[in-house]
Amino acid sequence: MKDRDTGGIRYPWIEPPEDGKATEVAPGVLWMRLPLPMKLDHVNVYALDEGDGWTVVDAGFASDRSREIWTRLMHGPLAGKPVHRVIVTHHHPDHIGLAGWFQNDHQAELVTTRTAWLMGRMLQLDEQERPSGETLEFWRRCGMDPTILNKRASERPFNFADCVAPLPVGYTRIKQGDVIRAGGRDWDVHIGNGHAPEHATLWSRDDNLVLAGDQILPSISSNIGLYATEPEADPVADWLEACERLSTLAREDHLVLGGHKLPFTGLPLRLHQMIENHHGALRRLEAHITSPKSAGECFAPLFKRKIGEGEYGLALVEAMAHCMHLWHEGRATRTLSAGGAWLFQAHG
Repeated sequence: MKDRDTGGIRYPWIEPPEDGKATEVAPGVLWMRLPLPMKLDHVNVYALDEGDGWTVVDAGFASDRSREIWTRLMHGPLAGKPVHRVIVTHHHPDHIGLAGWFQNDHQAELVTTRTAWLMGRMLQLDEQERPSGETLEFWRRCGMDPTILNKRASERPFNFADCVAPLPVGYTRIKQGDVIRAGGRDWDVHIGNGHAPEHATLWSRDDNLVLAGDQILPSISSNIGLYATEPEADPVADWLEACERLSTLAREDHLVLGGHKLPFTGLPLRLHQMIENHHGALRRLEAHITSPKSAGECFAPLFKRKIGEGEYGLALVEAMAHCMHLWHEGRATRTLSAGGAWLFQAHG
């Protein structure tokens, strides 16, 4: 173990475990990492020792490489003991992707929130060769660059089915206020929102561990996006409410085990940063839309860097989420342009 301190956020381990290997971060708690084929090139997964087997937290993408690494992990750090249970923090494919494989091939129990299971299963079954009409209209509402829109309209969109194993019928639900026993500890379930609906976080009653998924990350911001599935939602408000509520639970000594980057301590400061980062972004956005602008014209004040084509989709839905938050709060108006984009303008 080697400690690194970054302005109140401390990283007890500065190197992640290699493929097929694990780092013990607490007695009977293993940290492992799986690859992702994107700019954020990894997801953290965890295993909790149950004596005669393991509970796994999150599962990674459904890919041949991930299955091969899991097989190595099960024969190596997991010592050949079976995975009896998989806890999925939220429905995104890098977390739920191999849950169905564990259920079907390893007879593991799936434990997650109702919304995570319903969203994951619905999206896994909803395979599309071309973007739906609703998606194309939503992209136009966001003010997607016409060149990118025309290109994406003729391409196969991102499909959960490409990276999420089939989810069988049946799971065990967890919800706000539940207590779950795993790894010799009792964990309080506290639900987050904003990044994903009904995102589970687990807080140990017996030591300082927090299994945070993507609700709390140390050095990057979770994407807060608006999508065609619920185009009038306000995920930024959901995110801020969750951060404020979870901050009442946070202690300096909490060791946060998140879905990406490194385990860390300094949780009260990190939650404060997460809240203020979005308030600051909203203030910059409000100053930017003194004249009517679409979400696609609002990257500069929100991200303060150039957005490449590979990041464009996530940037667009995040910009739309922040514009819509100002509209929901009454801090901006919106009107439809001739091209079908919502144009947002700050009051005053």
